[in-house]
Amino acid sequence: MLFAGLGFYVIYVLIAFLVAISVHEASHALVAYLLGDPTAKEQGRLSLKPWAHLSPWGTLSLLLVGLGWGKPVPVDPRRMRHDPQMGMALVGIGGPLSNLLLASVLALPMRFHWVPFIYRRVLGVPISYGEMLSWVVWINLALAVFNLIPLMPLDGSRIWGWLLPQQWFLFLARYERIGLLLVLLLIMAERFTQLGLLTRVLFPPIHFLWWQLVGMTPPFPW
Repeated sequence: MLFAGLGFYVIYVLIAFLVAISVHEASHALVAYLLGDPTAKEQGRLSLKPWAHLSPWGTLSLLLVGLGWGKPVPVDPRRMRHDPQMGMALVGIGGPLSNLLLASVLALPMRFHWVPFIYRRVLGVPISYGEMLSWVVWINLALAVFNLIPLMPLDGSRIWGWLLPQQWFLFLARYERIGLLLVLLLIMAERFTQLGLLTRVLFPPIHFLWWQLVGMTPPFPW
């Protein structure tokens, strides 16, 4: 029994997404604040409260396509103590790194068999703590790997942008909306065509990280 019905699948995914996206976006805000830019803090984004970071379209995309996102964290590189490229790279890496660290910690109960995968009734509802935790780890890994793609506005573009000459970095920043459109097209193509490009790119590193951290077959058909 993988899930006690579609309802539990949705609940597990939503819980995992809320945890992952809150940690991811709050980490962006924290790194920016530590670098001297309080913009995100001033707008209430230095918080682990999920509603501070949820994007309606990003959440809907997660449920329909399997990939989602949160609201972009506002960052003003001019307020940082470092040059803009370095500052944006550090802010960018903060999100994926936080997801990897969280997944590493939460994988320990599964790796050492401390958490049961059987269903138990909680307030009359059958819940598998093992499956729920598996989804939290998996989606944290997926969010980290997905955001490392070097396309704007994903975090990978900021990280790799550090290596570009400044004029190229500024030129590409002007066309961030085109990068966003390309990312959305890739997500839609993944859902509605047989190309499977994102699956071929993302799943190998996600599976590799899962096996290194958890060391067992995922309890869901991925």
